[in-house]
Amino acid sequence: MQDDNNKNLILASVLSMLVLLTWFYFFPQEDYQPVATNQNAVSDNGIAIAPSASNDIASAPSLTTTVSETREIALEKTKRIEIKSNRIEGSLSLTGARIDDLKLLDYNVKLNDASEKVTLLSPAGGPSAYYILHGFSPAGSLDFNDVPTATTVWSIEDGDILTPSSPVFLKWNNNNGLIFYRKIEIDDDYMFTISQSVENNTNSNISLAPYGLIAQKGPIARAAYGRQESSKNGVYILHEGIVLQTGSSLEEIDYSDMPDEDFSSSERANLKIIDSSNKGWIGFTGKYWMTTLIPDNSAFKAVSKYSENADRYQAEARQETIQILAGQTKEVQSRLFAGAKEYKTIKHYGDKEGVTDFVDSIDWGMFFFITKPMFALLHFLNSMIGNMGWAIIALTLIIKTILFPLAYKSFVSMARMKELQPEMEKLKEKHGDDRQAMQKATMEMYRTKKVNPAAGCLPILLQIPIFFSLYKVIFVTLELRHAPFVGWLKDLSVPDPSSLLNLFGLMPWDAPGPNSFFVILSIGVWPILMGITMWLQQKLNPAPTDKTQAMIFAWMPWVFMFMLGGFASGLVIYWVANNTLTFIQQYTIMRSQGVNPDILGNMFKRFKKEEN
Repeated sequence: MQDDNNKNLILASVLSMLVLLTWFYFFPQEDYQPVATNQNAVSDNGIAIAPSASNDIASAPSLTTTVSETREIALEKTKRIEIKSNRIEGSLSLTGARIDDLKLLDYNVKLNDASEKVTLLSPAGGPSAYYILHGFSPAGSLDFNDVPTATTVWSIEDGDILTPSSPVFLKWNNNNGLIFYRKIEIDDDYMFTISQSVENNTNSNISLAPYGLIAQKGPIARAAYGRQESSKNGVYILHEGIVLQTGSSLEEIDYSDMPDEDFSSSERANLKIIDSSNKGWIGFTGKYWMTTLIPDNSAFKAVSKYSENADRYQAEARQETIQILAGQTKEVQSRLFAGAKEYKTIKHYGDKEGVTDFVDSIDWGMFFFITKPMFALLHFLNSMIGNMGWAIIALTLIIKTILFPLAYKSFVSMARMKELQPEMEKLKEKHGDDRQAMQKATMEMYRTKKVNPAAGCLPILLQIPIFFSLYKVIFVTLELRHAPFVGWLKDLSVPDPSSLLNLFGLMPWDAPGPNSFFVILSIGVWPILMGITMWLQQKLNPAPTDKTQAMIFAWMPWVFMFMLGGFASGLVIYWVANNTLTFIQQYTIMRSQGVNPDILGNMFKRFKKEEN
């Protein structure tokens, strides 16, 4: 008997460790910090420009820079106009009229450190280049010498600073009869409006194709807004890369799936080009931040590509070619969103300002029909309570209340099964290793007692998409970032900082960092509570009759405690709340069915039995 127990213990230990290592391989630890400027990053040696009016891609002009160049030096290389509002600050470059310097004032890089704000956009020629460019592609008899490009220096027509109350006006004259004007506006949140007009003073009609593009240097794109480069990060839970609304459907293209721009092919067959209606948009999205091009009142071609030569990811919105008659002036308008994916803000742009399905830029997942209303409810609760941790607990309580009829059926079935546990043990002693006889006797007992062992399965299966959706909601919620709960939990988007390895701060050494293997042993208070609540919940269910299975089930709460302990503390709070409420519901229902689940008594009996 003792040998069998030892074998089972060894088997359970090996299986648990295998599951643990597999989990950490396929689901690496998350780095929730946003992008901070890396002074040693590879610089951008080329500036992207849009193609001509056809689908061919024009070569990008080069901008010679050094690898060691800093962001500050890159900003100083061009004349600039300051951008300032209550929520963002930065500047736009008069060279190319590029919007390439933007910081989000409401979001700090580090918790409780207002000295460094999240940097969203950075100039070409510096580290982590990420910028937006608008312009016209020439058509007909015109060429790129006739239109402003990425290296064209604009003059200021009016406005010294861009604010919500003061737009800026730019001008460029090609000295061949065409004068280009650009008006740039910004609202109180994250939306820019770019109005481009062309005055045709020639004797001929001309054709131009308006465009907007977003370009990212490879390292910043692959870092995916603050994550370390890895093909596994975000694959199973979160989309990061191109997000595209065609007006009729939503498309998502991961960075790794973006087509490579083949300069050896005249047809540029490797570009991803999608026709969109006049209600679409395209951009780059991450977990918390997003940049999006929104052409107004015009059909456009949405283009995504990756240039291996320049190591640059690019999203383009190519609008339809317009004709400007001799002596006339024509204007086109588009918008640009560059900021945080705040649910309330982007929903306002969708509902009030006509950006089609803009709220779908949040990655709702496969159960979007559940996730969306759940997301809205969580944000409502947070606005009422004022604390995201308590809002998560309140949301869990509401969901458990709604699902109670399903849970009741499941727990009643488990209670009946618990009643039959002594008789199951007698059948096992009677039939020994004769599995066929044991199965036959068990089915006969179920028939006699009118118990259906599968009765509790369907309600549990129906709850799986709901619980997964709730997990998704908590994972993608921006409001969890740097959001405190109670006590030592100051940021619900990162793991519980308390640690078993330093006795929760009592010992004078730090817990291991996220890159250490021993981080899996650095378990905080809330993960331990999660393990305990899972263990208590498990004790209410019938134990497997097979000893090996029983041993594995006994280890599961503690294995999951270590596996999930490195997740965001907001998620762990949800699991603790869910486990606690489930335990209370199940315990109450079992008592109502005449079953007295003496948890501690059964545990001591089990220990005594093992000693004998």
